[in-house]
Amino acid sequence: MSGLIGHTMYGILARHEARARGLPIAGLLARHEASYLCGAYLGCDIQTMPEAVCVDTGREVGFGTVPVERSPITGGPVRPWSLAFDGGEYRPRAIHDRFYGRAHLIFGWTAAERQHAVPWDHLADYVAATIGDAIDFLGAGERSIAYLFGWLVHIVGDSLIKSQHPGLRLHLVDGTYTPTNRPIQDLVTFHEVGRSELGLDWERTLGALAATPVEPAQLHAMRVTRPRGALAALFPNAWAPGDEALARCVLAENRRYLAPYAERLLGEYRLTDGPDGPLCDANLSRLAGGLTYRQMVAAAEQAHFREALDVIARETVDLFEQVLDREPRVAALDATNDPAAR
Repeated sequence: MSGLIGHTMYGILARHEARARGLPIAGLLARHEASYLCGAYLGCDIQTMPEAVCVDTGREVGFGTVPVERSPITGGPVRPWSLAFDGGEYRPRAIHDRFYGRAHLIFGWTAAERQHAVPWDHLADYVAATIGDAIDFLGAGERSIAYLFGWLVHIVGDSLIKSQHPGLRLHLVDGTYTPTNRPIQDLVTFHEVGRSELGLDWERTLGALAATPVEPAQLHAMRVTRPRGALAALFPNAWAPGDEALARCVLAENRRYLAPYAERLLGEYRLTDGPDGPLCDANLSRLAGGLTYRQMVAAAEQAHFREALDVIARETVDLFEQVLDREPRVAALDATNDPAAR
């Protein structure tokens, strides 16, 4: 299932929470919402690329690292997709193994690199140092800073929903984050919270975030540039400048594929009218253990899923506050002095 819907919603709710607390970052996040929400997804999920190509149509299918046995378009054969770079080819799994932990910080490292995981109580230090460096020598303006706060949204949201950090009490159908309940989480977030409660225009929102540029600060955040600045002083380990060019290519590919991927999800999440209420995509119902859409909504209500989203938002904004304490220059950023904000 997609993480796109969940992480976008985490970002939206965290921005609302930041505004409710009167944080000076709230206006910046609103002015650059598309980049902020892009950071809340592509700031971490570098495996956003095709998994295969439909042999019959030549169209890209799937989502990186999730196996595709048959074409979802024709039912026919598929061939593996690879990212071409510098005379070589990289499968999504290889890209995931190389960069996923660097983006998620808290978890996701390969077994050989697990010692590089950043402890939760050092996360605010890491992000504040990255933002300070972005201001000091990357020429980062409001847009880039918004993207980096979005990146923090993803790290916190994933850490909670995947039980990498305690604090989220959610048992939906068969657990907190399982293959069965992920379709339920996405559909309920998309329709009940997004469309019905918040009046969200998903088409516009996802289209806007997919159109945002690559932020060079992400390369520094992932430690694939030469070590420098406050981040290198605090975290001198795990720098891999030799991977910068490949990482830059990966981030560009993430943007390219996000647009068709989001369009496909919008189609899959569409509801149709049925004799007994809304009907969701039959495959999503199958993945959710055969539940109808109404049953999914009922299961989410019983599990207090909406309240769980608020927990994620509050935990995220707690981290926002810690970052602002460590890097007070963010609060003083003036949009009128930032060409990217005009």
